[in-house]
Amino acid sequence: MVIVALASLIGIPVGVFGGAYLAEYPGKLAYYVRLLSEVLTGVPSIVTGIFIYELIVATQHRFSALSGGIALGVMMIPIVAISTHESLKLVPSSIREGGLALGLSRSKTLVHILLSAARSGVITGIALAVARVMGETAPLLFTALGSQFMMTSLNDPANSLTLLIFDFGTSPYENAHTLAWGAALILLLIVLGLNMVVRAASRMKIKSTE
Repeated sequence: MVIVALASLIGIPVGVFGGAYLAEYPGKLAYYVRLLSEVLTGVPSIVTGIFIYELIVATQHRFSALSGGIALGVMMIPIVAISTHESLKLVPSSIREGGLALGLSRSKTLVHILLSAARSGVITGIALAVARVMGETAPLLFTALGSQFMMTSLNDPANSLTLLIFDFGTSPYENAHTLAWGAALILLLIVLGLNMVVRAASRMKIKSTE
């Protein structure tokens, strides 16, 4: 949960504002940013793990939960950015024009009106990004590493359910395989519960605005 929280602190704000920039400030730079986002969504997660390993772990000479969170956050950015971009494109132009007609600046119209109108799609994209990174193992092997001890600092190696599943699943002991299946079930239930809560919250907000 700590690693995913760190990833969300990095990936959600950068992704949302990156997607908003793509939608509201089109141009050559926005084109290349969109192209880069699409390329990053297709990059294997293990490549992201190696990149963060060379950038942070190798320079600090230690594995840590912080580097694991950064790796997952980098993976979240393009997913959130593209979903935010697509959601904002679906907002009617009359809403945008109405905000500008009231004297609001383009940035305030974007933050206070357009993002609110596209809230359901943005929240769904965030939920998808979180669900994806919660199931990643390869980046954490190169960054958080895993540990049998309780993490006391963000600079300590940290374990995760996916690393536990990997360790227990590759163990030669039958009891470890049972534990791997149990950890997999817990992970699936967490992801399912997260998606149900997010979808219910977004529907409630839509009904309240109506």
